[in-house]
Amino acid sequence: MIVLNFAHPLTEEQKAQIEALTGEAVERVIAVPVHFDNQKPFVPQLQDLMARIPLTPEEWQTARILVNPPSLNFITALLLAELHGRMGYFPPILRLRPVPGAVPPRYEVAEILNLQDVREQARGRRFSSSP
Repeated sequence: MIVLNFAHPLTEEQKAQIEALTGEAVERVIAVPVHFDNQKPFVPQLQDLMARIPLTPEEWQTARILVNPPSLNFITALLLAELHGRMGYFPPILRLRPVPGAVPPRYEVAEILNLQDVREQARGRRFSSSP
């Protein structure tokens, strides 16, 4: 599996946690540092960011990709829309959480969030009155 990492570098421990949760080997981590200028429009900056990711159109559509999203919500929202367009579905994302009592602060992989599954479940509720 390919991990697109738009956040802090992943540790070996975090990669092992990803493999344990997914049952798949992390074949490659593509680090994509994110820094947007708040004084400029975000969409062109997103396009520049995407141009730095060394994946072919075929890889976007066929590779097993897991995303560690950036922390700024606006960038993550734009990124997920772009990824859906390239991949044809919402990619799964990592949720990291602080390790309680760790000094200095440390983070562990809490779960893999299956966004496509969330979307499909929501579609089933589109015309339903249930939550």
